[in-house]
Amino acid sequence: MKPIWIVDDDASIRWVLEKALARESLETRSFANAREALTAFETDTPQVLVSDIRMPGESGIDLLQAVKARHPGLPVIIITAFSDLDSAVSSFQGGAFDYLAKPFDIDKAVSLIRRALEESLREASVEAAPAETPEILGHAPAMQEVFRAIGRLSQSNVTVLITGESGTGKELVARALHKHSPRAQQPFIALNTAAIPKDLLESELFGHERGAFTGAQAMRRGRFEQAEDGTLFLDEIGDMPFDLQTRLLRVLSDGHFYRVGGHQPVKANVRVIAATHQNLEQRVRDGLFREDLYHRLNVIRLRLPSLRERSEDIPILTRHFLVQSAHQLGVEPKRMSEQAMRFLSGLELPGNVRQLENLCNWITVMAPGQTVEIKDLPRDLTQGQAPVALNPVPLADGMVGALPVAGGGGVVMQAAAAAPTVLPEGWVGLLELQAAGMLSAGQMDVMDILGRQFESALIRTALKHTHGRKNDAAMRLGIGRNTITRKIVELGIDGARDE
Repeated sequence: MKPIWIVDDDASIRWVLEKALARESLETRSFANAREALTAFETDTPQVLVSDIRMPGESGIDLLQAVKARHPGLPVIIITAFSDLDSAVSSFQGGAFDYLAKPFDIDKAVSLIRRALEESLREASVEAAPAETPEILGHAPAMQEVFRAIGRLSQSNVTVLITGESGTGKELVARALHKHSPRAQQPFIALNTAAIPKDLLESELFGHERGAFTGAQAMRRGRFEQAEDGTLFLDEIGDMPFDLQTRLLRVLSDGHFYRVGGHQPVKANVRVIAATHQNLEQRVRDGLFREDLYHRLNVIRLRLPSLRERSEDIPILTRHFLVQSAHQLGVEPKRMSEQAMRFLSGLELPGNVRQLENLCNWITVMAPGQTVEIKDLPRDLTQGQAPVALNPVPLADGMVGALPVAGGGGVVMQAAAAAPTVLPEGWVGLLELQAAGMLSAGQMDVMDILGRQFESALIRTALKHTHGRKNDAAMRLGIGRNTITRKIVELGIDGARDE
Protein backbone atom coordinates (compact mmCIF):
# COMPACT_ATOMS: atom_id res chain seq x y z
CA MET A 1 0.00 0.00 0.00
CA LYS A 2 1.27 3.47 -0.86
CA PRO A 3 1.81 6.08 1.87
CA ILE A 4 -0.55 8.88 2.82
CA TRP A 5 0.82 12.28 1.82
CA ILE A 6 0.37 15.24 4.17
CA VAL A 7 0.87 18.75 2.75
CA ASP A 8 0.81 21.59 5.31
CA ASP A 9 3.09 24.54 6.02
CA ASP A 10 2.42 24.09 9.75
CA ALA A 11 5.00 21.62 11.07
CA SER A 12 2.92 20.90 14.19
CA ILE A 13 -0.06 19.79 12.08
CA ARG A 14 2.19 17.51 10.04
CA TRP A 15 3.66 16.03 13.24
CA VAL A 16 0.27 15.39 14.87
CA LEU A 17 -1.10 13.64 11.78
CA GLU A 18 2.07 11.62 11.29
CA LYS A 19 1.98 10.33 14.88
CA ALA A 20 -1.76 9.61 14.80
CA LEU A 21 -1.50 7.67 11.53
CA ALA A 22 1.61 5.84 12.70
CA ARG A 23 -0.41 4.49 15.65
CA GLU A 24 -2.77 3.07 13.03
CA SER A 25 0.22 1.45 11.26
CA LEU A 26 -0.24 3.77 8.30
CA GLU A 27 2.80 5.05 6.44
CA THR A 28 3.01 8.79 5.76
CA ARG A 29 5.09 11.24 3.77
CA SER A 30 5.00 14.97 4.54
CA PHE A 31 5.57 18.15 2.50
CA ALA A 32 5.79 21.77 3.64
CA ASN A 33 4.20 23.26 0.51
CA ALA A 34 2.31 22.37 -2.63
CA ARG A 35 5.34 22.79 -4.91
CA GLU A 36 7.23 20.01 -3.11
CA ALA A 37 4.25 17.70 -3.41
CA LEU A 38 3.78 18.42 -7.12
CA THR A 39 7.45 17.67 -7.72
CA ALA A 40 7.06 14.33 -5.90
CA PHE A 41 4.07 13.49 -8.11
CA GLU A 42 6.43 13.33 -11.07
CA THR A 43 7.89 10.07 -9.74
CA ASP A 44 5.39 8.74 -7.22
CA THR A 45 1.73 8.88 -6.10
CA PRO A 46 0.10 8.51 -2.66
CA GLN A 47 -2.81 6.38 -1.59
CA VAL A 48 -4.54 9.42 -0.09
CA LEU A 49 -3.57 13.12 -0.18
CA VAL A 50 -4.28 15.40 2.82
CA SER A 51 -3.63 19.08 2.11
CA ASP A 52 -4.02 22.46 3.76
CA ILE A 53 -5.64 25.24 1.71
CA ARG A 54 -3.74 28.37 2.74
CA MET A 55 -0.01 27.87 2.20
CA PRO A 56 2.82 30.01 0.83
CA GLY A 57 2.98 29.80 -2.97
CA GLU A 58 0.44 27.50 -4.56
CA SER A 59 -2.69 26.97 -2.47
CA GLY A 60 -4.29 23.68 -1.58
CA ILE A 61 -6.97 24.37 -4.20
CA ASP A 62 -4.22 24.76 -6.84
CA LEU A 63 -2.74 21.47 -5.70
CA LEU A 64 -6.16 19.82 -5.74
CA GLN A 65 -6.81 20.94 -9.33
CA ALA A 66 -3.39 19.80 -10.53
CA VAL A 67 -3.71 16.41 -8.84
CA LYS A 68 -7.25 15.79 -10.09
CA ALA A 69 -6.16 16.60 -13.64
CA ARG A 70 -3.52 13.84 -13.48
CA HIS A 71 -5.13 11.40 -11.02
CA PRO A 72 -8.92 11.91 -10.98
CA GLY A 73 -9.53 8.87 -8.76
CA LEU A 74 -7.15 9.90 -5.96
CA PRO A 75 -9.02 10.85 -2.73
CA VAL A 76 -7.98 14.34 -1.57
CA ILE A 77 -8.94 15.66 1.87
CA ILE A 78 -8.77 19.43 2.32
CA ILE A 79 -8.03 20.82 5.80
CA THR A 80 -7.90 24.49 6.72
CA ALA A 81 -8.28 26.96 9.55
CA PHE A 82 -10.35 29.14 7.23
CA SER A 83 -13.62 27.27 7.52
CA ASP A 84 -15.61 29.58 5.31
CA LEU A 85 -18.20 28.75 2.68
CA ASP A 86 -15.97 29.69 -0.26
CA SER A 87 -13.31 27.22 0.85
CA ALA A 88 -15.84 24.40 1.21
CA VAL A 89 -17.44 25.13 -2.15
CA SER A 90 -14.08 25.43 -3.90
CA SER A 91 -12.94 22.14 -2.38
CA PHE A 92 -15.96 20.15 -3.45
CA GLN A 93 -16.10 21.78 -6.87
CA GLY A 94 -12.51 20.76 -7.34
CA GLY A 95 -13.34 17.14 -6.52
CA ALA A 96 -12.21 16.88 -2.91
CA PHE A 97 -13.15 13.70 -1.06
CA ASP A 98 -14.11 15.70 2.02
CA TYR A 99 -13.45 18.92 3.91
CA LEU A 100 -12.10 19.19 7.46
CA ALA A 101 -11.84 22.50 9.34
CA LYS A 102 -9.17 23.27 11.96
CA PRO A 103 -9.17 22.83 14.85
CA PHE A 104 -10.24 19.24 14.23
CA ASP A 105 -10.64 16.23 16.46
CA ILE A 106 -7.71 13.95 15.69
CA ASP A 107 -9.80 10.78 15.99
CA LYS A 108 -12.32 12.15 13.49
CA ALA A 109 -9.48 13.15 11.19
CA VAL A 110 -8.00 9.65 11.31
CA SER A 111 -11.43 8.13 10.74
CA LEU A 112 -11.92 10.32 7.68
CA ILE A 113 -8.47 9.43 6.31
CA ARG A 114 -9.20 5.73 6.87
CA ARG A 115 -12.41 6.08 4.94
CA ALA A 116 -10.59 7.79 2.07
CA LEU A 117 -8.02 5.01 2.21
CA GLU A 118 -10.73 2.36 1.90
CA GLU A 119 -12.14 4.26 -1.04
CA SER A 120 -8.74 4.32 -2.71
CA LEU A 121 -8.09 0.63 -2.11
CA ARG A 122 -11.54 -0.55 -3.08
CA GLU A 123 -11.59 -2.44 -6.31
CA ALA A 124 -14.48 -0.95 -8.17
CA SER A 125 -16.37 -3.51 -10.17
CA VAL A 126 -16.91 -1.27 -13.14
CA GLU A 127 -19.51 -2.72 -15.44
CA ALA A 128 -19.13 -2.19 -19.14
CA ALA A 129 -21.86 0.22 -20.16
CA PRO A 130 -24.03 -0.93 -23.04
CA ALA A 131 -23.77 0.96 -26.29
CA GLU A 132 -27.31 2.20 -25.82
CA THR A 133 -29.23 2.34 -22.54
CA PRO A 134 -32.58 0.54 -22.78
CA GLU A 135 -35.51 2.93 -22.83
CA ILE A 136 -37.10 1.10 -19.87
CA LEU A 137 -35.11 -0.89 -17.32
CA GLY A 138 -36.48 -3.94 -15.53
CA HIS A 139 -35.83 -7.64 -15.04
CA ALA A 140 -38.68 -8.37 -12.62
CA PRO A 141 -41.50 -10.64 -13.87
CA ALA A 142 -44.00 -7.79 -13.47
CA MET A 143 -41.95 -5.64 -15.85
CA GLN A 144 -41.50 -8.49 -18.30
CA GLU A 145 -45.29 -8.56 -18.60
CA VAL A 146 -45.21 -4.86 -19.47
CA PHE A 147 -42.53 -5.47 -22.10
CA ARG A 148 -44.56 -8.31 -23.60
CA ALA A 149 -47.61 -6.05 -23.80
CA ILE A 150 -45.61 -3.36 -25.57
CA GLY A 151 -44.41 -6.00 -28.02
CA ARG A 152 -47.93 -7.24 -28.71
CA LEU A 153 -49.11 -3.68 -29.33
CA SER A 154 -46.16 -2.81 -31.59
CA GLN A 155 -48.15 -3.12 -34.82
CA SER A 156 -51.37 -1.64 -33.45
CA ASN A 157 -52.88 1.82 -33.38
CA VAL A 158 -55.39 0.94 -30.67
CA THR A 159 -56.07 3.35 -27.79
CA VAL A 160 -54.24 2.40 -24.60
CA LEU A 161 -54.99 3.35 -20.99
CA ILE A 162 -51.94 3.18 -18.70
CA THR A 163 -52.64 2.96 -14.97
CA GLY A 164 -50.38 2.79 -11.94
CA GLU A 165 -49.17 4.75 -8.94
CA SER A 166 -47.44 8.09 -9.34
CA GLY A 167 -43.79 7.72 -10.23
CA THR A 168 -44.00 4.32 -11.93
CA GLY A 169 -42.98 5.62 -15.36
CA LYS A 170 -46.22 5.91 -17.29
CA GLU A 171 -44.85 8.45 -19.77
CA LEU A 172 -41.82 6.26 -20.49
CA VAL A 173 -44.16 3.40 -21.39
CA ALA A 174 -46.24 5.72 -23.55
CA ARG A 175 -43.11 6.80 -25.41
CA ALA A 176 -42.10 3.15 -25.87
CA LEU A 177 -45.53 2.31 -27.28
CA HIS A 178 -45.12 5.15 -29.77
CA LYS A 179 -41.53 4.25 -30.64
CA HIS A 180 -42.47 0.66 -31.46
CA SER A 181 -45.64 1.51 -33.37
CA PRO A 182 -46.27 2.20 -37.08
CA ARG A 183 -46.40 5.90 -36.13
CA ALA A 184 -42.83 5.96 -34.76
CA GLN A 185 -41.59 8.44 -37.38
CA GLN A 186 -44.41 10.88 -36.60
CA PRO A 187 -44.75 13.28 -33.61
CA PHE A 188 -45.18 12.17 -30.02
CA ILE A 189 -46.99 14.96 -28.15
CA ALA A 190 -47.45 14.78 -24.37
CA LEU A 191 -49.86 16.85 -22.32
CA ASN A 192 -50.44 16.72 -18.57
CA THR A 193 -54.12 17.62 -18.33
CA ALA A 194 -53.82 18.29 -14.59
CA ALA A 195 -51.09 20.89 -15.13
CA ILE A 196 -53.09 23.16 -17.47
CA PRO A 197 -55.66 25.59 -16.02
CA LYS A 198 -59.21 24.64 -16.96
CA ASP A 199 -59.77 27.83 -18.94
CA LEU A 200 -56.75 27.13 -21.16
CA LEU A 201 -57.00 23.37 -21.55
CA GLU A 202 -59.58 23.44 -24.36
CA SER A 203 -57.39 25.73 -26.46
CA GLU A 204 -54.33 23.65 -25.56
CA LEU A 205 -56.01 20.50 -26.84
CA PHE A 206 -57.91 21.75 -29.86
CA GLY A 207 -56.31 25.08 -30.74
CA HIS A 208 -58.16 28.32 -31.42
CA GLU A 209 -59.00 30.70 -34.21
CA ARG A 210 -57.82 34.27 -34.33
CA GLY A 211 -60.07 36.48 -32.21
CA ALA A 212 -61.69 33.53 -30.45
CA PHE A 213 -61.04 35.22 -27.10
CA THR A 214 -59.14 38.15 -25.65
CA GLY A 215 -55.49 37.75 -26.47
CA ALA A 216 -55.99 35.34 -29.37
CA GLN A 217 -53.98 37.39 -31.85
CA ALA A 218 -53.45 34.55 -34.30
CA MET A 219 -54.74 31.08 -35.11
CA ARG A 220 -53.07 28.41 -32.98
CA ARG A 221 -52.84 24.68 -33.62
CA GLY A 222 -53.67 22.56 -30.60
CA ARG A 223 -52.04 19.35 -29.44
CA PHE A 224 -54.32 17.19 -31.58
CA GLU A 225 -53.12 18.94 -34.73
CA GLN A 226 -49.51 18.93 -33.55
CA ALA A 227 -49.73 15.14 -33.11
CA GLU A 228 -51.24 14.54 -36.57
CA ASP A 229 -50.38 11.03 -37.83
CA GLY A 230 -48.56 10.44 -34.54
CA THR A 231 -49.39 9.85 -30.88
CA LEU A 232 -51.01 12.14 -28.31
CA PHE A 233 -50.26 11.20 -24.69
CA LEU A 234 -52.80 12.57 -22.22
CA ASP A 235 -51.36 12.22 -18.74
CA GLU A 236 -53.52 12.45 -15.59
CA ILE A 237 -56.64 12.02 -17.71
CA GLY A 238 -58.66 11.44 -14.54
CA ASP A 239 -58.29 15.14 -13.70
CA MET A 240 -59.74 16.40 -16.99
CA PRO A 241 -62.69 18.79 -16.41
CA PHE A 242 -66.06 17.13 -17.02
CA ASP A 243 -67.18 19.46 -19.80
CA LEU A 244 -63.98 18.88 -21.78
CA GLN A 245 -64.46 15.14 -21.49
CA THR A 246 -67.42 15.51 -23.86
CA ARG A 247 -65.27 17.15 -26.52
CA LEU A 248 -62.57 14.52 -26.15
CA LEU A 249 -65.21 11.78 -26.50
CA ARG A 250 -66.37 13.32 -29.78
CA VAL A 251 -62.84 13.27 -31.22
CA LEU A 252 -62.35 9.66 -30.20
CA SER A 253 -65.76 8.74 -31.66
CA ASP A 254 -65.67 10.35 -35.10
CA GLY A 255 -62.14 11.72 -35.46
CA HIS A 256 -63.21 15.37 -35.87
CA PHE A 257 -63.00 18.45 -33.65
CA TYR A 258 -63.44 22.22 -33.81
CA ARG A 259 -60.88 24.79 -32.79
CA VAL A 260 -62.09 27.21 -30.13
CA GLY A 261 -64.03 29.86 -32.03
CA GLY A 262 -63.94 27.78 -35.22
CA HIS A 263 -66.79 26.68 -37.47
CA GLN A 264 -65.04 24.19 -39.75
CA PRO A 265 -64.38 20.67 -38.46
CA VAL A 266 -60.78 19.51 -38.39
CA LYS A 267 -60.03 15.83 -38.99
CA ALA A 268 -57.66 14.18 -36.53
CA ASN A 269 -55.60 11.13 -37.38
CA VAL A 270 -54.07 10.63 -33.94
CA ARG A 271 -53.47 7.66 -31.68
CA VAL A 272 -54.42 8.52 -28.10
CA ILE A 273 -52.63 7.02 -25.12
CA ALA A 274 -54.00 8.10 -21.75
CA ALA A 275 -52.62 7.60 -18.24
CA THR A 276 -53.82 8.11 -14.70
CA HIS A 277 -52.92 7.19 -11.15
CA GLN A 278 -56.58 7.44 -10.12
CA ASN A 279 -59.28 4.79 -10.00
CA LEU A 280 -61.36 5.75 -13.03
CA GLU A 281 -64.08 3.24 -12.23
CA GLN A 282 -64.60 4.95 -8.87
CA ARG A 283 -64.59 8.39 -10.49
CA VAL A 284 -67.25 7.15 -12.91
CA ARG A 285 -69.37 5.97 -9.98
CA ASP A 286 -68.84 9.34 -8.27
CA GLY A 287 -70.02 11.19 -11.39
CA LEU A 288 -66.63 12.81 -11.97
CA PHE A 289 -65.71 10.96 -15.15
CA ARG A 290 -67.90 10.10 -18.13
CA GLU A 291 -68.60 6.40 -18.39
CA ASP A 292 -68.72 6.47 -22.20
CA LEU A 293 -65.33 8.21 -22.33
CA TYR A 294 -63.93 5.67 -19.88
CA HIS A 295 -64.93 2.82 -22.19
CA ARG A 296 -63.49 4.66 -25.21
CA LEU A 297 -60.14 4.99 -23.45
CA ASN A 298 -60.11 1.58 -21.82
CA VAL A 299 -59.65 -0.43 -25.03
CA ILE A 300 -56.34 -1.89 -23.87
CA ARG A 301 -55.35 -1.35 -20.24
CA LEU A 302 -51.72 -1.55 -19.22
CA ARG A 303 -51.05 -1.52 -15.48
CA LEU A 304 -47.55 -0.56 -14.34
CA PRO A 305 -46.29 -2.28 -11.19
CA SER A 306 -45.14 -0.25 -8.21
CA LEU A 307 -41.49 -0.46 -7.20
CA ARG A 308 -42.60 -2.62 -4.23
CA GLU A 309 -43.65 -5.26 -6.76
CA ARG A 310 -40.30 -5.17 -8.55
CA SER A 311 -37.76 -4.58 -5.79
CA GLU A 312 -35.25 -6.79 -7.60
CA ASP A 313 -34.95 -4.00 -10.17
CA ILE A 314 -33.77 -1.44 -7.61
CA PRO A 315 -30.02 -2.21 -8.08
CA ILE A 316 -30.04 -1.78 -11.87
CA LEU A 317 -32.24 1.31 -11.64
CA THR A 318 -29.98 2.80 -8.96
CA ARG A 319 -26.84 2.28 -11.03
CA HIS A 320 -28.55 3.77 -14.07
CA PHE A 321 -29.75 6.87 -12.22
CA LEU A 322 -26.36 7.42 -10.54
CA VAL A 323 -24.64 7.37 -13.94
CA GLN A 324 -27.32 9.60 -15.45
CA SER A 325 -27.15 12.15 -12.64
CA ALA A 326 -23.34 12.21 -12.65
CA HIS A 327 -23.33 12.80 -16.40
CA GLN A 328 -25.61 15.81 -16.10
CA LEU A 329 -23.55 17.29 -13.27
CA GLY A 330 -20.23 16.53 -14.96
CA VAL A 331 -18.85 14.39 -12.11
CA GLU A 332 -17.77 10.80 -11.61
CA PRO A 333 -20.70 8.44 -10.89
CA LYS A 334 -21.10 7.33 -7.28
CA ARG A 335 -21.51 3.64 -6.53
CA MET A 336 -23.36 1.88 -3.75
CA SER A 337 -21.68 -0.54 -1.37
CA GLU A 338 -23.21 -4.01 -1.15
CA GLN A 339 -24.66 -3.21 2.28
CA ALA A 340 -26.15 0.09 1.09
CA MET A 341 -27.65 -1.55 -1.99
CA ARG A 342 -29.24 -4.30 0.11
CA PHE A 343 -30.62 -1.66 2.48
CA LEU A 344 -32.00 0.38 -0.41
CA SER A 345 -33.59 -2.69 -1.99
CA GLY A 346 -35.48 -3.34 1.25
CA LEU A 347 -37.08 0.12 1.42
CA GLU A 348 -40.70 0.60 0.43
CA LEU A 349 -40.11 3.82 -1.56
CA PRO A 350 -43.73 4.99 -1.91
CA GLY A 351 -42.70 7.47 -4.61
CA ASN A 352 -41.66 4.51 -6.80
CA VAL A 353 -39.08 4.93 -9.57
CA ARG A 354 -39.32 8.71 -9.41
CA GLN A 355 -38.40 8.71 -5.72
CA LEU A 356 -35.46 6.39 -6.41
CA GLU A 357 -34.28 8.75 -9.15
CA ASN A 358 -34.54 11.70 -6.77
CA LEU A 359 -32.59 9.79 -4.14
CA CYS A 360 -29.82 9.09 -6.64
CA ASN A 361 -29.67 12.80 -7.49
CA TRP A 362 -29.35 13.57 -3.77
CA ILE A 363 -26.58 10.98 -3.40
CA THR A 364 -24.68 12.41 -6.36
CA VAL A 365 -24.75 15.89 -4.84
CA MET A 366 -24.54 15.23 -1.11
CA ALA A 367 -22.84 11.88 -0.38
CA PRO A 368 -19.11 12.07 0.42
CA GLY A 369 -16.78 9.75 -1.42
CA GLN A 370 -17.37 7.65 -4.49
CA THR A 371 -18.65 4.60 -2.62
CA VAL A 372 -21.89 5.21 -0.75
CA GLU A 373 -22.50 3.49 2.57
CA ILE A 374 -25.75 3.24 4.53
CA LYS A 375 -24.69 6.11 6.80
CA ASP A 376 -24.36 8.36 3.73
CA LEU A 377 -28.05 8.02 2.85
CA PRO A 378 -30.59 10.69 3.91
CA ARG A 379 -31.30 10.46 7.60
CA ASP A 380 -35.05 10.05 7.16
CA LEU A 381 -34.38 6.77 5.33
CA THR A 382 -31.78 5.33 7.68
CA GLN A 383 -33.76 6.24 10.80
CA GLY A 384 -36.88 4.56 9.48
CA GLN A 385 -38.94 7.74 9.38
CA ALA A 386 -41.47 8.26 6.65
CA PRO A 387 -40.11 10.80 4.19
CA VAL A 388 -41.95 14.08 3.92
CA ALA A 389 -41.66 14.99 0.28
CA LEU A 390 -43.56 16.03 -2.77
CA ASN A 391 -43.94 13.79 -5.78
CA PRO A 392 -41.94 15.73 -8.35
CA VAL A 393 -43.14 16.19 -11.89
CA PRO A 394 -42.71 13.20 -14.22
CA LEU A 395 -39.68 13.96 -16.36
CA ALA A 396 -38.86 13.19 -19.92
CA ASP A 397 -36.23 10.60 -20.86
CA GLY A 398 -32.82 11.36 -19.41
CA MET A 399 -33.96 14.16 -17.13
CA VAL A 400 -33.06 14.28 -13.48
CA GLY A 401 -34.23 16.38 -10.60
CA ALA A 402 -35.73 16.32 -7.17
CA LEU A 403 -38.21 18.55 -5.43
CA PRO A 404 -38.27 17.57 -1.74
CA VAL A 405 -41.26 19.12 -0.06
CA ALA A 406 -44.30 17.58 1.58
CA GLY A 407 -46.45 14.84 0.11
CA GLY A 408 -44.80 11.55 -0.81
CA GLY A 409 -41.88 10.40 -2.87
CA GLY A 410 -38.90 12.70 -2.83
CA VAL A 411 -35.98 13.10 -0.47
CA VAL A 412 -35.90 15.06 2.78
CA MET A 413 -32.74 16.21 4.52
CA GLN A 414 -33.02 16.32 8.31
CA ALA A 415 -31.00 18.15 10.89
CA ALA A 416 -31.95 15.80 13.73
CA ALA A 417 -34.00 12.73 14.51
CA ALA A 418 -36.95 14.79 15.73
CA ALA A 419 -39.50 16.38 13.43
CA PRO A 420 -38.49 16.28 9.73
CA THR A 421 -37.04 19.56 8.57
CA VAL A 422 -35.45 20.75 5.36
CA LEU A 423 -31.94 22.06 5.68
CA PRO A 424 -31.42 25.67 4.53
CA GLU A 425 -30.65 25.84 0.81
CA GLY A 426 -30.98 22.04 0.43
CA TRP A 427 -34.40 21.68 -1.15
CA VAL A 428 -34.05 24.99 -2.99
CA GLY A 429 -30.91 23.72 -4.67
CA LEU A 430 -32.62 20.50 -5.69
CA LEU A 431 -35.61 22.53 -6.91
CA GLU A 432 -33.20 24.43 -9.15
CA LEU A 433 -31.92 21.11 -10.51
CA GLN A 434 -35.49 20.01 -11.18
CA ALA A 435 -36.37 23.21 -13.00
CA ALA A 436 -33.12 23.16 -14.95
CA GLY A 437 -33.75 19.60 -16.11
CA MET A 438 -37.29 20.41 -17.20
CA LEU A 439 -36.20 23.54 -19.07
CA SER A 440 -33.34 21.69 -20.77
CA ALA A 441 -35.78 19.05 -22.01
CA GLY A 442 -38.06 21.71 -23.50
CA GLN A 443 -40.82 21.27 -20.93
CA MET A 444 -43.41 24.04 -21.14
CA ASP A 445 -45.35 25.64 -18.27
CA VAL A 446 -42.64 24.82 -15.75
CA MET A 447 -43.85 27.45 -13.27
CA ASP A 448 -47.41 26.17 -13.36
CA ILE A 449 -46.42 22.49 -13.08
CA LEU A 450 -44.10 22.95 -10.12
CA GLY A 451 -46.43 25.49 -8.53
CA ARG A 452 -49.38 23.09 -8.59
CA GLN A 453 -47.24 20.31 -7.13
CA PHE A 454 -46.02 22.64 -4.39
CA GLU A 455 -49.54 23.84 -3.52
CA SER A 456 -50.89 20.28 -3.56
CA ALA A 457 -48.14 19.12 -1.21
CA LEU A 458 -48.77 21.89 1.30
CA ILE A 459 -52.54 21.43 1.34
CA ARG A 460 -52.37 17.63 1.59
CA THR A 461 -49.93 17.86 4.48
CA ALA A 462 -52.01 20.49 6.27
CA LEU A 463 -55.14 18.37 5.87
CA LYS A 464 -53.30 15.39 7.28
CA HIS A 465 -52.29 17.39 10.34
CA THR A 466 -55.85 18.67 10.84
CA HIS A 467 -57.45 15.27 10.19
CA GLY A 468 -59.12 16.55 7.03
CA ARG A 469 -60.63 19.73 8.55
CA LYS A 470 -60.11 22.18 5.71
CA ASN A 471 -60.91 25.34 7.69
CA ASP A 472 -58.27 24.45 10.25
CA ALA A 473 -55.87 23.61 7.42
CA ALA A 474 -56.51 26.98 5.77
CA MET A 475 -55.80 28.76 9.05
CA ARG A 476 -52.55 26.82 9.54
CA LEU A 477 -51.45 27.65 6.00
CA GLY A 478 -52.43 31.29 6.27
CA ILE A 479 -54.95 31.25 3.42
CA GLY A 480 -58.68 31.87 3.24
CA ARG A 481 -61.41 29.25 3.47
CA ASN A 482 -62.62 30.01 -0.05
CA THR A 483 -59.09 29.72 -1.38
CA ILE A 484 -58.45 26.28 0.10
CA THR A 485 -61.86 25.05 -1.06
CA ARG A 486 -61.11 26.19 -4.62
CA LYS A 487 -57.60 24.70 -4.53
CA ILE A 488 -58.89 21.34 -3.25
CA VAL A 489 -61.25 21.13 -6.23
CA GLU A 490 -58.68 22.36 -8.77
CA LEU A 491 -55.95 20.03 -7.56
CA GLY A 492 -58.21 17.00 -7.06
CA ILE A 493 -57.30 16.58 -3.41
CA ASP A 494 -59.24 13.96 -1.48
CA GLY A 495 -59.85 13.63 2.25
CA ALA A 496 -61.03 17.16 3.05
CA ARG A 497 -64.18 17.80 5.04
CA ASP A 498 -66.06 20.77 6.45
CA GLU A 499 -65.86 21.49 10.18
